[in-house]
Amino acid sequence: MSAVVLRDGAGRVLTVRKRGTARFMLVGGKHEPGESPERTAVREAAEEVGAVLDEARLTRVGRFTAAAANEEGRLVESVVFTHPPVPLGAPPESEIEEQRWLDARERPWPDDLAPLLREHVLPALGTDAG
Repeated sequence: MSAVVLRDGAGRVLTVRKRGTARFMLVGGKHEPGESPERTAVREAAEEVGAVLDEARLTRVGRFTAAAANEEGRLVESVVFTHPPVPLGAPPESEIEEQRWLDARERPWPDDLAPLLREHVLPALGTDAG
């Protein structure tokens, strides 16, 4: 999997909840055959939130493993990137049911964040996560 941290001008992190699920996570998804982690991040951002990303502007945060947010008893491994702010568009058919901006500097974080985001990505972004 690949995921990307997208921020707005205020430094808030975009989180999304996919249709039929309860947890908010980063924009991202599974690799297609032969696809690089960077290409997956770019493709998923376009498909899920209509964001046009530039592979050359992705910065790798790390590779993390955590409990899958929506699949009980499964683990997910994801390469996570950041990208400078870009406008969001309207993807034609998105699996995203809800978007929510998270000010990661405000605690406590919501209880409905995916484990990968809560346990690994936000801490890896730094103590202020901004």
